[in-house]
Amino acid sequence: MPFIPEQPRFKGISLPPSGWVLAVLLVVYIFTGLIGHDPWKHDDAISIGIAYDMVSNGNWLMPQLAGQPYPDAPLYYWAAAITAHLFSWLLPVHDAARLASGLFTLLALAFILLAARELHGRAHAAAGPLILAGSIGFLFHAHEAQPMLAALTANTAAFWALALMPRRPVVAAMVFGTAVAIAFLANGLLPVLTLLPVTAFSLWQSADRKKSLKLLALAMALALFLSGLWLLPLYLASPEYLKTFFQRELAALTKPVPAFSNTLRYLSLLLWYAWPALPLAAWALWSKRRLLRSTPLALPIFSFVSVLLILGLSTELRSAAALLLLPPLVLLAVPGVSSLRRGAANSFDWFGMMLFTFLAAVVWIVWYAMVYGWPERLARQAVRLEPGFVGHFSLPAFVFSILATSLWCWLIVTSPRSSMRGIMHWMSGLALFWLLIATLWMPWIDYGKSYRPLSASLAKTLPAKTYCVANANLPDSILASLDYFDRIRTVPLKSTAGKACNWLLIQGETRDPAAISAAGWRKVWEGKRPGDRRDSDIFHLFRRDAKANKAATLPDHLVAPPEAGSSRP
Repeated sequence: MPFIPEQPRFKGISLPPSGWVLAVLLVVYIFTGLIGHDPWKHDDAISIGIAYDMVSNGNWLMPQLAGQPYPDAPLYYWAAAITAHLFSWLLPVHDAARLASGLFTLLALAFILLAARELHGRAHAAAGPLILAGSIGFLFHAHEAQPMLAALTANTAAFWALALMPRRPVVAAMVFGTAVAIAFLANGLLPVLTLLPVTAFSLWQSADRKKSLKLLALAMALALFLSGLWLLPLYLASPEYLKTFFQRELAALTKPVPAFSNTLRYLSLLLWYAWPALPLAAWALWSKRRLLRSTPLALPIFSFVSVLLILGLSTELRSAAALLLLPPLVLLAVPGVSSLRRGAANSFDWFGMMLFTFLAAVVWIVWYAMVYGWPERLARQAVRLEPGFVGHFSLPAFVFSILATSLWCWLIVTSPRSSMRGIMHWMSGLALFWLLIATLWMPWIDYGKSYRPLSASLAKTLPAKTYCVANANLPDSILASLDYFDRIRTVPLKSTAGKACNWLLIQGETRDPAAISAAGWRKVWEGKRPGDRRDSDIFHLFRRDAKANKAATLPDHLVAPPEAGSSRP
């Protein structure tokens, strides 16, 4: 039964939301939490470390991390370095660099809006960015320094271009070629590979295949030209760097993976990662099953299946790579919003309202416990998880959170009945939950995730003029953090320079302490983050005795790989 418009008791926003209302909501959602915390582990620290190196040392053509070459596509790092430079007067480098993620995320939401409008009409277009922003996996990555966000932006632009091709072919070809170049410059070969099948499908569905083929050839020529603006200077400056870059890209795509189980793992990830896009897409498939061959449904269906197979067959399960599954899934889910039956739509709406109201209340209660010590059990648990943390009241954070909670209450009371109300409440509730976490809990989270105190402790232990520190197994994110916080740079132990170092930094429990001691090394320091409890999370610094035999060899595997054993991000 269709929805019947009603006049709410209190005047609220109209649904679908107007452009300004949607824009303000998305801007608050995206930029809250991007600033106000240190670089964290994994991609966030690595990306900020590379951008920091560009700003500090000018390595724009060949990205480097902590003084070592880091062959990777540079576009995201360029953008992060530019925002870091432009806003360094206002924000720390890591916060300013992370603004690039906000820019790419907003562009991705804008392009998914345009693609949804082209495929499903203006009346349903707002559902596109609401579903994408409401997807939990998107929230997970949108607030970190993540190069895949630039690739996501490129892929959403490519979808818009393919949908626009029948109506404005020349403009669409230019947009598509630019999008392919951005995809390559943002994240290498993988996002470009995921665009090839849907491009061929779009060409096959075209009413004038000869004309479409010419336009796509023009688009690919533009993509090659734009990509060449980086590749050609890189080849002239360092052919070896370029060779290493392509070797790493091909190795990542050809690494043997158990295809069937790997694909199933990606599907299992989507059960929470793509909520609520996944169930809405499933409903759209069922309710519109007679129209599956039409372009608005066939294009995202074919793209989703092809991207899933490419990821499942060529790449190990990675949360960031799964972002490429969201655009086709969101475009498929858009008609599912308007076709939901009244009972299902009301249930989804109530579920979202009750869930996020409950979660908001939990965030407030735990915050009160962290700041004021009551309820005592919650306060003790917070300190147990992050020993030494002391909560403090912040008036700006409190006022901002109160305002956001009040707006949430106003929204759920005043929203008119509409097929869009459920997804609007879901996305707004998710935004509220993230906003409260980012303002009320961020000091506690950052206290446990930051490597700043550990790096400072290590810097105090090392003599002022220490020019050579070797590392045996440190992941890139740790190398980036140490370099960013205290300019501590290390070299691989197995390298020629590393073998001559008198200092050695490792992470994890040593497998053969006797062999290390016999080689003339003694431990002078160890450190960890407050909440780290596993042996694999502890750092150890060794110094070689002056009389030690420098030719003495250490075991090939000093410790277990920290990334495999660590339970904390």
